[in-house]
Amino acid sequence: MASVLKVDKLDPQSGTALEIGTSGDTVSIPSGATLDISSATLTPPATMPASSGVNLTALNATNLGSGTVPTARLGTGTASSSTVLYGDNTWAAAGGGKVLQHITERRGMYNQNTTSTTEQDVEYSSGNTWELAITPASTSNYLFITGVYGINFQATSGAQNRYNLKPYIKIGAGSYAQMLGNYTTGFYNNNSVLFNQSTAGLYPFHIKYSPSTTSECKIKLTYKVQHSGSGASITINPYTGQETWLTVQEIEG
Repeated sequence: MASVLKVDKLDPQSGTALEIGTSGDTVSIPSGATLDISSATLTPPATMPASSGVNLTALNATNLGSGTVPTARLGTGTASSSTVLYGDNTWAAAGGGKVLQHITERRGMYNQNTTSTTEQDVEYSSGNTWELAITPASTSNYLFITGVYGINFQATSGAQNRYNLKPYIKIGAGSYAQMLGNYTTGFYNNNSVLFNQSTAGLYPFHIKYSPSTTSECKIKLTYKVQHSGSGASITINPYTGQETWLTVQEIEG
């Protein structure tokens, strides 16, 4: 029969060390009992026994001395060579900006308008539309359209020329629509600028457009031109060997 010792306090007979049991003994705290060491200093062994750490709090990560943290513990999603960990603790594909497709062509153009005093379109190759086709891989990607062309303005005294670049896009079996809205606003390269003298030069352009589709997209460019008075003219690529470059790139969103 086990003996029961009932006391309110145990103190060492001498010194300050109190030993309970002998080496190899097991000291048990029965279920329902509370061992309160909140005001004491606990010196654990160098090697802790296997135990759940679910209730451990305020752990300092700088004290990790070896091993690696499993990627599954760092965030949701799947870690791989093509994903990165974002600030919301999510593994996802690296951010956009990659060039996924690059299509470029060059054409010579010799269209000329010398009579109209109202705005009208001038297209490529004597009215034959020049198109570049591209099919985006994702609806979140966008198209970056760049190019350069030569243009020459001629006008006698009192006559003036004006032109606007008009980019169009056709998605799938749909109809062509302007990418930048009404041609009188928001265009690049001397939009609505009047020329009243002989002026020639090369003019670059660039357009960023989000088609939000994975259907084939066809890109074309025209010019809206206008003359005022007699003796005015506009020539696209007026010199031998002068060409227009058109490039369409698909950029990862």
